[in-house]
Amino acid sequence: MAKTLILRCSVNSLITLLFAFVFVAVYFAGERKLWVFEDEDQETMQKNSSARCNLFNGKWVFDNKSYPLYKEKECTFMWDEFACEMFGRKDLNYQSWRWQPHQCDLPRFNATALLEKLRGKRMVFVGDSLNKNQWVSLVCLVESAIPAPLKSLQLNGSFFKFKAFEYNASIDFYWSPMLVESNSDDPVTHRWPERIVRISEIVKHARHWTNADILIFNSYLWWRQRHKMKLLGQEWGMSQPDNCYNETLPITKEGYWGSGSDMRMMKIAEAAMDELRAKGLKIEMLNITQLSEYRKESHPSIHKKQWTPLTEDQLSNPRSYSDCIHWCLPGVPDVWNEILYAYIFNLT
Repeated sequence: MAKTLILRCSVNSLITLLFAFVFVAVYFAGERKLWVFEDEDQETMQKNSSARCNLFNGKWVFDNKSYPLYKEKECTFMWDEFACEMFGRKDLNYQSWRWQPHQCDLPRFNATALLEKLRGKRMVFVGDSLNKNQWVSLVCLVESAIPAPLKSLQLNGSFFKFKAFEYNASIDFYWSPMLVESNSDDPVTHRWPERIVRISEIVKHARHWTNADILIFNSYLWWRQRHKMKLLGQEWGMSQPDNCYNETLPITKEGYWGSGSDMRMMKIAEAAMDELRAKGLKIEMLNITQLSEYRKESHPSIHKKQWTPLTEDQLSNPRSYSDCIHWCLPGVPDVWNEILYAYIFNLT
């Protein structure tokens, strides 16, 4: 599917594939460059450009001076599914963790610099609600640098369009959870007891993004239909099987892999990427799985808008309806975008 997807898309500069919060692959047209960041001081530039840095081998550091990068209440286009503070979360420490690679530093996110990079270009996130999670994060990261009259958000069916008029730049989200055609393509009505997928049909969706300069694809959880989630007490810091409800701290044990880490799926994706490299495509895997798995406390849990009324049984057992898949904003998806930012500035 990935092979068909890339070969049919006419993309000018960069393609990113994001499978849930599992891994990202970057396809770029030019040769690889060293780690040199335009916004950094000379010392940091030398540190980062000396060798190819593993951005994904690191740890989370509590930093309430530099983070969060924006405030939930000040993001004009915040989405209710990710606005945990608005929906009652009192412990806001989840907003103040910084990802620190062991061998280098992530460049500080600069909204104006990114908008200049996107001048005259179109970025499109394609996928399910986790990709929407990342799209909302990026919109929140950049929109504070744009005066109110010079930005807009339009919703049109499966398309969510954010426009920065001064830069003639757009950052869009397109709902297509399976990437190919399925009976879940409607952005509102997509929960069916039986999922039907046209495995070889992607053109219907692809025609909406073929003129994009940067594509971020997401498709993972929807391909793994699990009606029951395996919950591990150790994973959630409890002695008995539990979930993210009432979690307040990340996992600090380095090298940890959670139950959301599907090593088999990673190997399949790596093999697909190798096939594309063999065909001459410049492609890079950005594996954000592990750094995300550490952050068990950063999920919305019960602190989000509920789109359907809760039953009495649910209300009596908050763990039963806790959202342990998506992420509060500001939060983990901001780091995904900081990494994407680093690659855009170095590989395009």
